[in-house]
Amino acid sequence: METATVASPSAFRRALIEWWQSEGVLWVFVFKALLSVFVALWLAYRLELPQPSTVIATVFIVLQRQSGDVLAKSFYRIIGTMVGLTVTVTLIALFNQERVLFLLFLSVWLGFCVAGSARFRDFRGYACVLAGYTAVMIGVPATLQPDNAFMNALWRVIEIVVGILCAGLVSGLILPLTSSSNMRATQYNRFRDFIGFAMDGLNGKLDLTQVEQINARFAALAVGLENLRSASAFEDPRIRLRQGRLARLNNEFMVLSTRFHALHRLLQRLQDDNEEDVLEALQPCLDEAVLILEPLRGHLLVDAEAAQQAERLDSSKQELMQRIRLARQQLAIKLPDEAQSLDFDTAAELLFRFADDLHGYLLTQASLISTHHEREQWKDNFTPRSNGLAAVISGMRCALLVLLISSFWIATAWSSGSTAVLTVGLVSGLISMTSRPGPFATQILIGAFGSGAVGFFLYFWVYPVIDGFAILFCVLGPVLAFGAFLLVRPVTAGYGVGWLVWFCILSLPVDLTQYDPSHFLNEWIASLIAIGAAAVAASFILPPNRPWLWRGLEQDLRMRLVFAVTAKLKGLVAGFESSTRDLLNQAYIQAAGHPDMQRHLMHWMFAVLEVGHAVIELRQEQAALPREPWYAKSMEWRACVRIMEQALVDLFMQVDEDNRQRALIAVEQAIEAVRNTPEPRPPQFDTSPLRRVLSHLHFIRTSLLDPHSPLAKTSSVVIESASLATAT
Repeated sequence: METATVASPSAFRRALIEWWQSEGVLWVFVFKALLSVFVALWLAYRLELPQPSTVIATVFIVLQRQSGDVLAKSFYRIIGTMVGLTVTVTLIALFNQERVLFLLFLSVWLGFCVAGSARFRDFRGYACVLAGYTAVMIGVPATLQPDNAFMNALWRVIEIVVGILCAGLVSGLILPLTSSSNMRATQYNRFRDFIGFAMDGLNGKLDLTQVEQINARFAALAVGLENLRSASAFEDPRIRLRQGRLARLNNEFMVLSTRFHALHRLLQRLQDDNEEDVLEALQPCLDEAVLILEPLRGHLLVDAEAAQQAERLDSSKQELMQRIRLARQQLAIKLPDEAQSLDFDTAAELLFRFADDLHGYLLTQASLISTHHEREQWKDNFTPRSNGLAAVISGMRCALLVLLISSFWIATAWSSGSTAVLTVGLVSGLISMTSRPGPFATQILIGAFGSGAVGFFLYFWVYPVIDGFAILFCVLGPVLAFGAFLLVRPVTAGYGVGWLVWFCILSLPVDLTQYDPSHFLNEWIASLIAIGAAAVAASFILPPNRPWLWRGLEQDLRMRLVFAVTAKLKGLVAGFESSTRDLLNQAYIQAAGHPDMQRHLMHWMFAVLEVGHAVIELRQEQAALPREPWYAKSMEWRACVRIMEQALVDLFMQVDEDNRQRALIAVEQAIEAVRNTPEPRPPQFDTSPLRRVLSHLHFIRTSLLDPHSPLAKTSSVVIESASLATAT
């Protein structure tokens, strides 16, 4: 007789937790979306607002999984709305009798706002979208009724505020999922994964594909955590008191990962060059570093434990330093070759700096326990960077579309032309913040078509036979729940936007509903034509996921080296690290589906980080030099370093073999000049500034000599081959 297997309570509990953390979060979002809509729609009808659709559309546009994101989007939506209102009222006052000029300036303003949203790509970009859309939403109807423009503008603002309040209250009070908790969990997981990554690298267990994939993920997390930090400040006063330390923590992680990458690449080059003696001398030091990392592996290090680990690491650094000095003495006896000694010194210094950076990261994390701490005094900011040409093209594409549809509206006296202009403005703003605007607009088109068909059925066959708000919401609930379910999933978000927004615009009943099938169909067709026009324009007028943008992003990455050489030292490290990773994150997304191009752009980020970080530290070293004659600006080695920096700028601005050779010669001359400069200090990198300068210069030389670096290849060959593959 078989015995039935009964699941244990603990297994059921684990399964329930796993469901809650995956699918459960999605269904909670759907529930909160319906509750927000229920409250907002009831208020809209109760207050007799002219357009309840604006209230509900606002709820869906603002609503996010985390409450901090909702509050942040609400804040910037209000700012964008007020800016758009101000611009619209000004344009109405100037051109209330001249519709052509009004639409011309409105299209220019909308293009400017779309360019801003493509440029910033965060909550500021969202404010730009709303500034443009509010101007269109208020301004286009004003061309038909200029006398009521001001009152209509006030009504739109009231409707938007009601939607924002409902979404914010429900998100914050009902089953809240806070951005701050998500941020901290992401930080802990990122550090745990990095420790495992670093230990595998020190043990020689990483291949190039793993390095590329993990670095791409770390770049995306750096950008995402900065957005989470900004959103968390809106919901949690404890986060606001720690904003400086959280920004510092993110920056220190970027520096830490850059340091490890430089160390790992140098070890790989030593292996490729068969420098067995140097690697053998380094091995005890690497083993000591692995022992330092071992207690941190596979462990989510919370703030309370970070102080203990920082104290342990402080003493471990001294042991590491002793091992480095002992290994250097043994290598000098065995191999007095100066070139091999320089290889060892550079790798050993990178290893010790890696341990020191790790110690600083742990100290900052430990300081988060305190409400106030001296490490809060952090003034450097995360500096996002995007391709300016791509932003300008997005804005010009939007302005051109609005002008074309406005011209068609005026020329044909199209009864639904205002809806088409309003729709194309909204869609252009929404797709400007995505990496694939054409496919996203196509999803919106399909969603709007489906919701229009369902809305037509409800509008003329269901609404006339029901009575009361409760029954109305029972009818609307399944439709809106389906749209919210599409919206919360990234792969179907475009369908959800089209379904929800245009169902609200076309099919939501007002207080005095007019059942006019011809008017409904005209508005629906106008919306579909406008969305289709936006999709076609985004797909065929310089779409972003094409070689022209890849070339631009590669150029932007290379210009980060110019920034490292020429910018002021104050805030340089944070600006360089954050902007380089932000560009790489964009490039990786834009080149999705083209792995060769993603790999090419990733290699450029590696080259920029390696050389750029060494240049920055070289500049910092010179800025902190004591006032002694062998460190004076008039010394030959200082002049050689300046010549080398200019040669690097020339190389990264114009990549070719001649410039690479000139840069190599300049680096060699700088190394020779430093070697020939007498310095009455112990020749250790913790006591000798010139010893550290020599290590930075040697690392730059190894990067330039790396045969796998894009500096040793022709960049255009890779991009042209990708362009040919795209065309094929």
